[in-house]
Amino acid sequence: MVFDVTSVRAQFPMLGKDQTVFLDNPAGTQVPQQVIDAVSNYYLHMNANSGGRFKSSQQTDDMVQSTREKVADFLNAPNSSEIVFGANMTTLNFSLSRALAKTLKAGDEIVLTRMDHDGNVAPWLRIAEDYGLVVRWVDILTEDCTLDLDSLEAALTERTKIVATVHASNAVGTINPVARIGQMAHAANALFVVDAVQSAPHVPLDVQAIDCDFLLCSAYKFFGPHIGVLWGRYDLLAELPVYKVRPSKDKPPYRWETGTASFETIAGVGACIDYIAGLGQMFGADYTNEFTGFAGRKLDLKTGMAAAGAYERELATHLVDVLQRLPGVSIAGITDPARFNERVPTVVFTLESHTPEQIATHLANHSIYVWDGNYYAVEIMNRLGRAEQGMVRVGLAHYNTHEEIDRLEAVMKLL
Repeated sequence: MVFDVTSVRAQFPMLGKDQTVFLDNPAGTQVPQQVIDAVSNYYLHMNANSGGRFKSSQQTDDMVQSTREKVADFLNAPNSSEIVFGANMTTLNFSLSRALAKTLKAGDEIVLTRMDHDGNVAPWLRIAEDYGLVVRWVDILTEDCTLDLDSLEAALTERTKIVATVHASNAVGTINPVARIGQMAHAANALFVVDAVQSAPHVPLDVQAIDCDFLLCSAYKFFGPHIGVLWGRYDLLAELPVYKVRPSKDKPPYRWETGTASFETIAGVGACIDYIAGLGQMFGADYTNEFTGFAGRKLDLKTGMAAAGAYERELATHLVDVLQRLPGVSIAGITDPARFNERVPTVVFTLESHTPEQIATHLANHSIYVWDGNYYAVEIMNRLGRAEQGMVRVGLAHYNTHEEIDRLEAVMKLL
């Protein structure tokens, strides 16, 4: 079935305004009208705190439970009580790292990668500093910006306790073989933590297939409001010495959710999951055979992400082709279309004689929004020799168009 991007774009009120082209999606996607309506509806009809004896509080609790079930389906989590809501991925990861730190001792080892966003680096560096832990690094292969799995194998020892990796790079777009990495981590008797912030908008997620112990993402990166999600194995969420206030329930997920939740944005997350399931109902028929064993909402979510991902690979092919035609452009990462199933449609580049800041400013002046700098991917920018100025990042989503990429090319030629 043809992916009808026009009907998709009609659901996003920000798209098409003032001829703006949103290519800043890795930093945060636009949201469909039903997400906006859900947030508004929460304030209009059920605004209350949790746990009360009265109607609006009980409606809030019912909505939160319903949303947990939807997110569990999105991630193929075994139990909705394994879904934890928080401010964002980084804040949740600091909570996770701090709890795990209490189970470690000096000399224990953590394995990190040079590809990760600092949200999956700094929390582990901090506990390493505080508890006398050893950090071992996994390098990248700079020719295509993929992980050097040999260096991962070399980093694993009998002292390894945690392996933390990104699923898809927020800089170069590489999709890492997380199931294989998880097997390597578990063979070393280590816990496996996955940052899925950049994979969640582009590929179907399945924590059971990945066989990770924790996975984190942020809804505002996959068409929802500004809120983060932590999934963890129930036994670990139940047993780890998490920092909590005394009156909160001492069972998952509540023991991980500090203070009053952002109920209005949780309502928006539920609508966001409904939107993705709707993509599956509209465009997912061709992908059902890829997800045997799934049915109902789970199948709609998987096929919806698969349909959007297939269209995004078409866009990525066009984008890379356009950039490679521009004199002086150098792209970091996978550029062979035959390998685009190994990347998400996030592309970084440099241009001779122009700084990334100059390029991003020029594009912004023509209503094309991109990012420059390191986008918190500190380690990979250092590794690519771009520590000072970073690179230009163009990030596509399933609501972008080929015409927008052509417009990017035309404006780039004005430099």
